[in-house]
Amino acid sequence: MASLISATLLSLLLLSNVNAYPKHGFTLELIHRDSPKSPFYNPDETSSQRMRNVVRRSARSTLQFSNDDASPNSPQSVITSNRGEYLMNISIGTPPFPILAIADTGSDLIWTQCNPCKDCYKQKAPLFDPKQSSTYKKVSCSSSHCRALEEASCSTDKDTCSYTISYGDNSYTKGDVAADTLTIGSSRLRPVSLRNVIIGCGHDNTGIFDAAGSGIIGLGGGSTSLVSQLGKSINGKFSYCLVPLTSETRLTSKINFGTNGFVSGDGVVSTPLVKKDPSTFYFLTLEAISVGSKKIHFAGTIFGTKEGNIVIDLGTTLTLLPSKFYSKLESAVASTIKVERVQDPNRVLSLCYRDTSSFKVPDITVHFKGGDVKLHKVNTFVEVSEDVSCFAFAENEQLTIYGNLAQMNFLVGYDTVSETVSFKRTDCAQM
Repeated sequence: MASLISATLLSLLLLSNVNAYPKHGFTLELIHRDSPKSPFYNPDETSSQRMRNVVRRSARSTLQFSNDDASPNSPQSVITSNRGEYLMNISIGTPPFPILAIADTGSDLIWTQCNPCKDCYKQKAPLFDPKQSSTYKKVSCSSSHCRALEEASCSTDKDTCSYTISYGDNSYTKGDVAADTLTIGSSRLRPVSLRNVIIGCGHDNTGIFDAAGSGIIGLGGGSTSLVSQLGKSINGKFSYCLVPLTSETRLTSKINFGTNGFVSGDGVVSTPLVKKDPSTFYFLTLEAISVGSKKIHFAGTIFGTKEGNIVIDLGTTLTLLPSKFYSKLESAVASTIKVERVQDPNRVLSLCYRDTSSFKVPDITVHFKGGDVKLHKVNTFVEVSEDVSCFAFAENEQLTIYGNLAQMNFLVGYDTVSETVSFKRTDCAQM
């Protein structure tokens, strides 16, 4: 009940911004960290080297959640690590100050490093200075904004609302809760601005953050995420289409909001979006996975109930499944492949093959409640060296996640009003 009241308070505070956005929606670039448009880009790497690095990063991130502190029910433990794979350009303040930050469906608050920085990770780009923004306002302890934030705490002697977010790899960000203008550069229209957006101004940010990044853009289901703060102007809709990492288009994907985010037409399958704690995460219900004609039923996970037993996430690369279920899935896949089985050069993935002309992958279908998603090779196997491909699913007892490799070349649409997630097979490079 408390969280519902908090969300309602925050929604009312944001209603004045609704008319600031075009009703027909807008589209932004979603930049993979290995794209030439990313500061992380290394032009000397081959496609297979980039994929190998993606898998390594994913393994390092998910292994951090093997500790006892990473409870899925804790509001301060985040399903994805801070090493997300996709970036977005936004601007904060007046005049607009550009930020390149991780797009994360596994967290809510929009935050960036701010001056003065007491203990901050090294950042290549200039830090946001709130004193230079004419629209920046700290949030007081007595404010409804502060009461609406689960991550917030108060220093009553200074009447300052503060936040703390801890990540699964022991990184954290601490700072002031504030309100400022957020400007987003649409790829099709003039930039759009939202006034009085709740942000985190981080003055103490420690851990394994990348120097080329400037913070995180939360796209989760909680009240402070970008999706929620855009409010009725996008009618609860957003979608993205992820270009495969081996694409010649150099990894520039798209994220759409509002009517641009609506998924329709032939071939669309939809599954219920399950609301449960924590509200940040987008829970779906996985019923089974088929390998050819063999259907393997899914019993459930650490998330408790059968309904909402898996999280769909933009920032996690691999699809992560409980050990018992994964073992059955791997055996079914291995029984259909006749080429030479080899070891992963990274020693991360357990099912790998010599990728020759005779290497054929089986048909794999993911059975969500209400809809079946048929995967292609780009969704199920990754090239980790010039002649080795590995199964892009992995076992994990702490996390059950439908990762971004399984979502590539699908238009994936979230409708938080109708409470559905939709999938449509799409050539994302042509969008």
